[in-house]
Amino acid sequence: MRRTPIIAAIAGFGLLGLGVAPGYAAPDDAQLSVFHGVPGLKVDVYVNGKLTLDDFKPGDLAGPLKLAAGTYTVAITAADAKDDSSPAIGPVDLKLAAGKNYTAAAHLTAAGKPTATLFTNDISKIAAGDGRLIVRHIAAAPAVDVLAGGKPVIKDLMNPKQAQLDLPAGTVSASVAATGTTKPVIGPADVMVTEGSDTIVYAWGSLTDKNLALGTQSIAGLGSAPAGVPTGTAEVKDGGAAQGMLVGLGALLLTGVAVFGRKLRPATNRK
Repeated sequence: MRRTPIIAAIAGFGLLGLGVAPGYAAPDDAQLSVFHGVPGLKVDVYVNGKLTLDDFKPGDLAGPLKLAAGTYTVAITAADAKDDSSPAIGPVDLKLAAGKNYTAAAHLTAAGKPTATLFTNDISKIAAGDGRLIVRHIAAAPAVDVLAGGKPVIKDLMNPKQAQLDLPAGTVSASVAATGTTKPVIGPADVMVTEGSDTIVYAWGSLTDKNLALGTQSIAGLGSAPAGVPTGTAEVKDGGAAQGMLVGLGALLLTGVAVFGRKLRPATNRK
């Protein structure tokens, strides 16, 4: 297996599956994670013409890389390609700003075509006692509504958009339905909200091909912890087919279910 670092400043790369937290990026650096959400396609990832990820498998998450601010050209090829001259996705230019945290996701469009999306991760401070939940729809699947008490609180969440909430830490529950309907397709489902952390869920795969799955990224150290707490731990968890995707979309965006008696704050839908 070939492994070529993008630059010497890459720290913590490949440690995520072991739960190892990388250190802080310098103030003039950016942090970049990469999520592979194209089912059935093992790939190599090239950055600025250099092989950075070798035999990257669907559902894998790598990073965060600590990179100098600037523009990076990313090309995704079939596994073990000789070079990046015939990419399956890209090349695409990713402009990274100093002090920002990003995730580049290779995924399918709603119509099932391979593409890539650069998400800017919200690393703003979270109020004491709260956690932040973000869901990203990057699957070849239609839009969904998230239901609370049988009523939609998030409407028409489409590929490749996201919605987020800052919530009291603890367990939340939700149901989901096809957009415009109120009959739950799945749920209620529960998820733990961690204080001072982003929990980011990627719904990926293809509804038609029945291989929908979930990937989860977490970014810690966003609460009132003292300076020096790491802010970039991440992990991946795969769910099962269509049920997994809908559970993830529903479970991560609701905290107003009566059983918990919590007040739902407005969600933000955006790219």
